[in-house]
Amino acid sequence: MTSLMAFIRRYVLLFGVVKFCAGLVIGFGLGVYFLPILTAEKGLDKVAIEALSQSALRQGTFVRDLPGSDGLHWGDGVIMANADQIWLDGEISPGPDYRLYLIPKYVETGADFLQIKAVSTQIGPIKAFENFALDIPADVEVSNFPAVLIWCEAFGQFITAARLQ
Repeated sequence: MTSLMAFIRRYVLLFGVVKFCAGLVIGFGLGVYFLPILTAEKGLDKVAIEALSQSALRQGTFVRDLPGSDGLHWGDGVIMANADQIWLDGEISPGPDYRLYLIPKYVETGADFLQIKAVSTQIGPIKAFENFALDIPADVEVSNFPAVLIWCEAFGQFITAARLQ
């Protein structure tokens, strides 16, 4: 009877430790996914998008089915730029530490972007997942770049890209 009780105690304790560790892993994963959503800024409204669209000099389209995108990392909508701002009329998948880059050539995967990242120009962090806008630094000329890309710095993950026309 004593050995049976020792056996039960050992496995109950082991089960408790495993359950606790599983809870930590699941909680961390949910936190990484939901924290950016909970802290995201509100995007532009349709009136602001329409007003900005009148000044657009270049535009491109984010599509969900790029080779480097997947069910958790995607963009959908029209990205537009003028001399001062770049903005999205659409949405991107939520996630942490997203950055917008102007890139010297169009790429569709993370591996291809890593080859040109050093010569790409980071515009800034994306803090809204729908209808965002970013100011373009004064020393950056958008017409010098044929494409734009969204990259997750925290996880080194390709999100989406678009050709600018």
